[in-house]
Amino acid sequence: MKKIFSYLLILSACLSSLQAQNTQSSATADSLYDYNKAHNLQECLQYGLERNFDLRIVRNEEIIAGNNATRGNAGQLPSIALSGGYSGTAYSNDYTWANDSLSHSPAAYNGSLNAALTAEWTLFNGFSIQTSYARLKELKAMGELNTRIALEDFVASLSAEYYNYVKEQLSLANLKASMEFSQDRLYIVEASYGIGAASGLDYQQAQVDFNADHSAYITQLEVVAASRFKLNQMMAIDSIEAPLILADSTIAIDTCIVRDSIWMAAQENNAQLLMAYKNHRLSQLDLKQAQSRNYPYVKLNGGYQVRDNSFENSTYHRQTQMGPQFGISAGITLFDGMNRRREQQNARIQMENKQLQIDQFQLALKTDMANLWTAYTNNIELYKIERDNQIVAQINFDIAMERYRLRELSGIELREAQLSLLQSEERLLRAEYNIKLCEISLLQMSGQLLDMLGE
Repeated sequence: MKKIFSYLLILSACLSSLQAQNTQSSATADSLYDYNKAHNLQECLQYGLERNFDLRIVRNEEIIAGNNATRGNAGQLPSIALSGGYSGTAYSNDYTWANDSLSHSPAAYNGSLNAALTAEWTLFNGFSIQTSYARLKELKAMGELNTRIALEDFVASLSAEYYNYVKEQLSLANLKASMEFSQDRLYIVEASYGIGAASGLDYQQAQVDFNADHSAYITQLEVVAASRFKLNQMMAIDSIEAPLILADSTIAIDTCIVRDSIWMAAQENNAQLLMAYKNHRLSQLDLKQAQSRNYPYVKLNGGYQVRDNSFENSTYHRQTQMGPQFGISAGITLFDGMNRRREQQNARIQMENKQLQIDQFQLALKTDMANLWTAYTNNIELYKIERDNQIVAQINFDIAMERYRLRELSGIELREAQLSLLQSEERLLRAEYNIKLCEISLLQMSGQLLDMLGE
């Protein structure tokens, strides 16, 4: 557990330190990526961690949650305000008396200046303040956990696509070899047909086989390009069509994963399960927040005020007031239409629902573990079978080729041996890739996927 979060902290620090560099132009950032160098999985992951937009957004949201987790935001600190103002009047007075006589007084200017420094502090609010601060800290922890989930999803997705790119390139190499063989066969049959040593049917069949292999090769070029585009997109490389050279030319698989260790680690470190626990903790705090309304509140207020009034027509020309003011207030809600009771009942139900979600996710985790482990072990068995089958198919093809040279085997039979070898190679690649996918999923489930960054 500590090891996982240590990686998380390192990655978070890495992302934070690189935010200043994100303001640079995309062309400058892309120039740091060497298109002519062969990159391994760790290098692609590190570059993607620095550039991927989704991760940068999640990281910013984590920073916001951290900024919000303060005592002031929870209401534990007093609020202090400074205010001031000035107003003046200049009225002339006209009077009409009872005998219809008139009198007039000239305008007199009166001014009023005031300034005040006030403070208010909630001393007690039914433990609502303490609960709010605890809730903000839980939200901060959830922000960190969301970042970890995003990191794990990114590592899993990019790793899967990385090995898919390896697989598709190997498939392309197999199809190219098959196409080149069909082309050589077409040249041989064409030459033989020209001197009458081969029939027109053999020549046409060789042409059809070559065209089929050529078509499959062109189709695979598109598949390889699509995988390359996706990898470049995940690494946020603006030049989506840029070349991508991988250091790995094979898919390295691990057939020694221990189920018990994976399951024990999943129960302790699975990020989604930890998030479910956090949601349950938030529901407990929500209940405590609702219960705080059962208690009275106590508030302290104070300040210092200055008033300065000036008069032109008065018994005194100036009045100045200054001095502190203070007070304390307390209260309690005696009846609010049964709303407190309703809110507390709903909070208890929500807490029960969060516990049910934990139980539900634990059951789903067991199901996922069973499915992944079954797929993992079955694909290992398939890998062993296909590995042996590929060796046999290669031997069978070599024998068929030798017999074809000796004119003891027809072109159709040679084609069958060729296709059998090609299909066995594809099945072997598919088994290796499926094992790697299961391996990635098992590591992600157990919370150990980020260890790949330290390999």
